[in-house]
Amino acid sequence: MPKIDGLGHVGVYANDLMKMRDFYTRVMGLKIADEDLEGRGMTFLSSDPEYEHHEFVLMKGRAAPADAKVIQQISFKVASVDDLREFYLRLKKEGMKIDRTVSHGNALGLYFFDPEGNRIELYYKTGYPVPQPHGDPINLENTTEELLAQARAAIPH
Repeated sequence: MPKIDGLGHVGVYANDLMKMRDFYTRVMGLKIADEDLEGRGMTFLSSDPEYEHHEFVLMKGRAAPADAKVIQQISFKVASVDDLREFYLRLKKEGMKIDRTVSHGNALGLYFFDPEGNRIELYYKTGYPVPQPHGDPINLENTTEELLAQARAAIPH
């Protein structure tokens, strides 16, 4: 049987392409790999365009009511707890609505809503073997050692 090797990219429709483009580049730090703003109205974004051309695509033309639930969440990995903490502080400074900060045991997560109400998760993988679902509230202003100790404490014995 053929095997899926991984997720290639996610594309979402946007009501305001330029507002979303600004948010995902300026606040989230994604890089524009390519775009066609005048024709199809698309922006191709990547954390590392030389490695992966695009991981996230924004396209004009969202045609759902404002209260429609079309995306459960979009998750982005970060390389360190410090990165997660810096995003937390950056998002607060931007006035973004933080939904929750949580230890899943196997990851530390930061959940918030982008400018068009899509639920976004930023997460750091701890590698701890904790069955899911699991979620303990955390304070991202705690030290890395405290956060990892809290995650470790969820490992079943």
